[in-house]
Amino acid sequence: MDLQLNGRKALVTGASSGLGEAIATTLAAEGASVVVHGRDPARTQRVADAVTAGGGHATTAVGDLTTDGGADAVARAATADGPVDILVNNAGAYGHLGWADATAADWADCYEVNVVSGVRMIQRLVPAMRARGWGRVIQIGGGLAVQPQPMQPHYNAALAARHNLAVSLARDLKGTGVTSNVVAPGAILVPAVRQLLTDIAPEHGWGEEWEEIEAAAAADFVPNDTGRFGRASEIAAAVAYLTGPGADYVSGATLRVDGGTIRSAF
Repeated sequence: MDLQLNGRKALVTGASSGLGEAIATTLAAEGASVVVHGRDPARTQRVADAVTAGGGHATTAVGDLTTDGGADAVARAATADGPVDILVNNAGAYGHLGWADATAADWADCYEVNVVSGVRMIQRLVPAMRARGWGRVIQIGGGLAVQPQPMQPHYNAALAARHNLAVSLARDLKGTGVTSNVVAPGAILVPAVRQLLTDIAPEHGWGEEWEEIEAAAAADFVPNDTGRFGRASEIAAAVAYLTGPGADYVSGATLRVDGGTIRSAF
């Protein structure tokens, strides 16, 4: 399928590794010019260089989106050679804290990192999309938004806010040619996750071969219909679909890519 991304520019926040890197790489392969965002200049440039080496076009935008100044700097860099057509709000972070450990300050910080940072970029880039009559805004959410666990309550709530704001934005963008949607990953096997699972496999009795470890870890941590963890490329493919003409009729939706971890008919 031709996603018709030639001539389009996409800003992917938090793209210096993991899901963001995969999303940026996929959109570039589909013909978009990508802006790789990160806070570490060297890591961010590494991803941009890899995209370029693969035949794509990439620039970088470095800045801390938890501040207005940082968001301004990223927006300036992203639009230096033309407007942004696609905004993928992927940047975020969480800590392994429970109800007894997460302070009010932890809650506020988590909301700033995972929600307000994305709002800053929406406010800086979406008005121009609206004026041009075309655009895509995609939040990277997650199953914890609708099926929260006891741990990480502050992060669960922040993800729910991401989902909620995406629908509110979609209603505000009615009839403009700009859409707002969510891609909700399940547990994704980025390098750090694979290393963690390998390290803790002996104490859980998950076996020694990777195939055994992954299946057992998935059963213990994220039971789903596929019996495995997701791949970053699968999330990137979902994002790419939402940027293309095949998704023109998709608005305010959540596209779950979680192997069936969230067990809901709706």
